[in-house]
Amino acid sequence: MKQALAFIKKEFYHVLRDYRTILVLIGIPVVQIILFGFALSTEVKNTQVAVYDQSKDIRSQSLIEAINQSRYFDVIEEIYSEKSAEQSIRSGKVKMVIIFPPSFDSDLQHGNNSSVQLLTDGIDPNVASIVISYVSAIIQDHQNQWFNREKLPYDIEILTRMVYNPQLRGEYTFVPGVMALVLMLICALMTSVSIVKEKEMGNMEILLVSPLKPLTIVLSKTVPYLVLSHIILALILGLSVFLLGVPIKGSLILLLIVSFIFIITALSLGMLISSLTNSQQVAMMVSIIGLMLPTVMLSGFMFPIENMPTPLQLVSNLVPSKWFYYCISDIMIRGLGIEAVAKEVFILSGFAVFFLAISLKSFKTRLA
Repeated sequence: MKQALAFIKKEFYHVLRDYRTILVLIGIPVVQIILFGFALSTEVKNTQVAVYDQSKDIRSQSLIEAINQSRYFDVIEEIYSEKSAEQSIRSGKVKMVIIFPPSFDSDLQHGNNSSVQLLTDGIDPNVASIVISYVSAIIQDHQNQWFNREKLPYDIEILTRMVYNPQLRGEYTFVPGVMALVLMLICALMTSVSIVKEKEMGNMEILLVSPLKPLTIVLSKTVPYLVLSHIILALILGLSVFLLGVPIKGSLILLLIVSFIFIITALSLGMLISSLTNSQQVAMMVSIIGLMLPTVMLSGFMFPIENMPTPLQLVSNLVPSKWFYYCISDIMIRGLGIEAVAKEVFILSGFAVFFLAISLKSFKTRLA
């Protein structure tokens, strides 16, 4: 019994002496509870919409007011032409434009029926379907109120048109997300584990006494994953276009440039993790918690960012995968150019420069 207690005491000491392991063990449940508790929601809230009210009557205005007062929508803009309505969707400024015909009220008064058109961004099929159902429910509720007050069976037909992805195919959403997830997995996770493995086996000390410079050692460990990442990128794009039928509507060169910037960012994060950890298990857990989980939860790939609480929305700005996902979606699916994604490219480039500088400095310090 004493021997067993001695072994238990020794194991507790072994675990508790490494503060990084303790942080990881405590961090896993805390981060998962916070992310899954707030981000994992099928409810769509605070969706930014615009209105094109050609009728400007009491009924159309009451519907617009009801939509704006609901917790599901924010009416941020009034549109004055169908061309402007489509441009607002294509630019990503709004998710939906609600269009009332010029004769909306008169049609209801004389024929008891009219229509409302919902011009919707269909890149995310789930969000598109949900916001359409929300607007339809609000309109139906008003129809019931008008019937109870006026005893007239008004019938408002909901006409929907998707600017992108008219068939509401899920591939348009998950292909850019899978690109971010796979590239982060290969670059960050595999790089960090590979370098830490060399430290565990004692090979790093052998390299240090060799004529090789620290920068040469770093490059020798990261270049293979840089090449492999581009091969995987080409494979994903090929399968997406030729197997899944997801088009590359924008510039392929711009898409590759953005992907290269993201790969450099992910490699830098992998090197940084490897310089701060001493075991493969810890490196893997840090990569999963610090990089993989945010890529899934906070990039907009699985759950809309606007649905999350404000603190999580602010935290999502620190996730490089979010900006990469936005860039790839805009370039590949929307067909937008550099002028539309300049902000995202600039932020992603800033991440790349910052993490590359920090990782190289940290790596050189550890090797010194």
